[in-house]
Amino acid sequence: MGRKLSYGMAINEALHQMMGADERVFILGEDVAKMGGDFGITKGIWEKWPNRIKDTALSESAILGLSCGAAVCGLKPVPEIMFADFLGVCFDQLTNNAAKLNFMYQGKAHCGITVRAVQGGGIRCAYHHSACVESWFMNTPGLVVVCPTTPYEAKGMLISAIKSDNPVLFLEHKTLYNVKGEVPQEMYEIPLYEAEVERKGSDITIVATQIMLDKAHKAADIMAKEGVSVEIIDPRTIYPYDKDTIQKSVAKTGRIILAQEGPKCGGWGAELSAMISEDVFEYLCAPIKRVTSLDSPVPYAPVLEDYVLPQLDDLVKTCRELMEY
Repeated sequence: MGRKLSYGMAINEALHQMMGADERVFILGEDVAKMGGDFGITKGIWEKWPNRIKDTALSESAILGLSCGAAVCGLKPVPEIMFADFLGVCFDQLTNNAAKLNFMYQGKAHCGITVRAVQGGGIRCAYHHSACVESWFMNTPGLVVVCPTTPYEAKGMLISAIKSDNPVLFLEHKTLYNVKGEVPQEMYEIPLYEAEVERKGSDITIVATQIMLDKAHKAADIMAKEGVSVEIIDPRTIYPYDKDTIQKSVAKTGRIILAQEGPKCGGWGAELSAMISEDVFEYLCAPIKRVTSLDSPVPYAPVLEDYVLPQLDDLVKTCRELMEY
């Protein structure tokens, strides 16, 4: 069995290794230096590179504005936004500047920033600290939106993101930070634009990210006992997403569930639904189904949060409904 690291420490190791490998890399954000960040992800970096990790004021627009300028000048900033909910504060810097600079300067200048941000519900953080925001940014050409699920993905994809000349929004799920998995000690890269078939099946395809991926595996185990074979795809990158892998799976199974934690209206599941309807409709033998949270902010009260967020029972129920066709 290989070495195991938590999701959070896999990200930490990727940051350490990239800081050591490329002197252009630097980190900035709220309490990221001596404190090591709100979730401890940048712990130990200040002790090694005190001049390349900077605490900032509580100003997301300043953090990303500085990052964009530094990137155009040839540096590789890795800004941390403590909670992804506050990316709205720096929306202009991310979507109107970072995402467009490569195009505006015809590749002669690059804005290779990697914006780390923490998203997701499940730990009773209430309305302003629990959103899943990937769908906010899917309609931004030039911006890469990444949602790693496993410790192995988190390290490999972060290294790929930092090395990229494109701006990358690297969304980490707070409930995954303590989840452990096998992670090689050496540096390695995972391609940013390739989905992973986590489990092969023949009856239903489930596309799921982050905490929904674990629920997909549990649902697949339950359905296997009922004689139903479930294929599971982790898209890894939400935009630009890997169409081919999803289309090939739909062509094989004829049934698909899109499992996203965020609200249903306008989510990435809606985009994939449209793509499937346009490109592989003839292979479907049942309606496209989405399992999502309710179209509501995430409440604080535990019973209400659980009611709003999608649960394992929702996935299993939807699998059974699809098998009736």
